[in-house]
Amino acid sequence: MKKHNVNEFIEYGEDRFTKRIIYKEKDSTAFVLNFKPGQSLPAHKHPGSTVYLMVLHGNGEFTIDGETVSASVDDVFKAIGSNEEMAFENTGNDNTSLYVQLMKIPDEKYARNI
Repeated sequence: MKKHNVNEFIEYGEDRFTKRIIYKEKDSTAFVLNFKPGQSLPAHKHPGSTVYLMVLHGNGEFTIDGETVSASVDDVFKAIGSNEEMAFENTGNDNTSLYVQLMKIPDEKYARNI
């Protein structure tokens, strides 16, 4: 078992958001995204993965397939598949940090024997 304190990965950049990797293994990774007010994560997808996100500090808005969803401390999100296009913007006045886990989902044709 590996133990980390998430606060070690909270670090804000002046020019753009930061990504601090906690761990990265063959089929999964966990990291913290850190945003100063007004900073954003561009729209993107994670095909073939399940994405879990938790708001650790601050607030903002996710845009998921064109739909805006507010996010604040302790909110948890899950994207399956994930052909959803998502973006994030810190729309608040305080710094915002997101804990993110990406996990691969086996393609259905490969998962038959599991």
